[in-house]
Amino acid sequence: MHFAIIATAVGFIVLATLMPLSRLAVWWIRDFDFPRLQLAVLASALLIAQLVFLDLSEFVSHALITITAACLLYQAWWIVPYTKVFPHEVKVAISNDSADRIRIMTANVLTPNRNTDGLIALIRKHEPDVFVTLETDAWWQERLDVLEDDYPFSMKCPLDNLYGMHVYSRLALEDSAIQFLVEDDIPSMHTMVVLPSGRKVRIHFLHPAPPSPTEHDESTERDAELLVVAKSVKGLDTPVIVAGDLNDVAWSTTTRLFRKMSGLLDPRIGRGMFNTFHADHWFLRWPLDHLFHSQHFTLSFIMRLPSFGSDHFPVLVELAYDRARGAEQEGLVPDADDEALAEEKIAAEPVSEADVHEPQG
Repeated sequence: MHFAIIATAVGFIVLATLMPLSRLAVWWIRDFDFPRLQLAVLASALLIAQLVFLDLSEFVSHALITITAACLLYQAWWIVPYTKVFPHEVKVAISNDSADRIRIMTANVLTPNRNTDGLIALIRKHEPDVFVTLETDAWWQERLDVLEDDYPFSMKCPLDNLYGMHVYSRLALEDSAIQFLVEDDIPSMHTMVVLPSGRKVRIHFLHPAPPSPTEHDESTERDAELLVVAKSVKGLDTPVIVAGDLNDVAWSTTTRLFRKMSGLLDPRIGRGMFNTFHADHWFLRWPLDHLFHSQHFTLSFIMRLPSFGSDHFPVLVELAYDRARGAEQEGLVPDADDEALAEEKIAAEPVSEADVHEPQG
C-alpha cells in the first residue's frame, strides 16, 4: 500500500515537473509554471516518506528516491534565486539624495472588495510617490479620488471587467498614454515620471490576462504584451521601470524571457519571493505582482504590505537613482534561442514593439 501511494506521488511530481518544459501555450500546461515552491515542498516530504516506508534494499526504491531528488533539485533551481541564500541582483542603495528616489506601490484591489479605507490607510502610511491600482472600476475611482490633493497627477481607466487601472502620482507625469496593446478591453499605461531632481523615468504599468479556463485557453496574449514592452525598453539610456500584476510568476519561462529581452533587473533576486497571491491561502501563494527596473537604479527597500481585503497583497518598492553603481549590476542575457522564442510569441498576436507608446517627456 505504501509503495503504491509513493509511486503514484512520484508519477505526479514527474509529470508536474516535465509539463512546463513544453513550449505549448495552453493554460493547463503553463499553469504548472506557478507552483514550483509547492512542488519542491511536496518532493521534500515525499523523500522523507520514501526513506521511512520503502525497502531500501530494493532497486526500485532507489530509483524512486533518485527521481524524486532530481525533481526537487530542478524545482529548487528555479526558486532558490528568490531566497536570501542567493546573491542580490540589485545593489543596496547608499545614496541619501531623496530627490533622486522614487517609491512605487502596486495594488490589485479585487473589484468586489469594498475596503477602500484599508487601501487608503496604507497609502497614507507609506506615502508612495506613485501608486497603481488594478481591477479598479468607477466605484473605486470615486473613492480613490479623495487622494487627489496629495496625488494631483493621474491616469484613469475604470472598467467593469476586472482590468480597470488607475495611476495616481505626486510627481509630474508627462507624455502619458493609455493603450490596449493586445486586447480591446485590457489596458496598459505608459508615462514619464519627473523626479524632484528633474530626472525623468519612463514607466510602463501592465496587467495582461492570464492563461486559465475562465480567461484564455492559451498564454499568447499575456506573453506577447510582456515581450513587446520588453523589446521597446531594451538598451534605453533613459531610466525604465515596468510594474504591475503580470499574471505570471517571477520564475516562469515567460517572465525570465521578459527579463532577458528587456535587460531589466529584478530587485527580489537574493531577497525573497514576496508572494502576493493568494492573500487568503498561505499554502497557495506565488509572486504575481512585479516591479522590474533598468540598471540606473539601486534598491532602498522592497516590502509586501498587509492585506486590505483583496486576494492580492500590495507591494511597495523604493528605488534610488545611482547610475555609477547601477552599471555594475548584471541581469539575464538572451541567446539566439531566446531571441527566436520571443519573436515566435510576439508573432502569435497582432502587435509589435512599434505599437508600444514611448514616453519622451
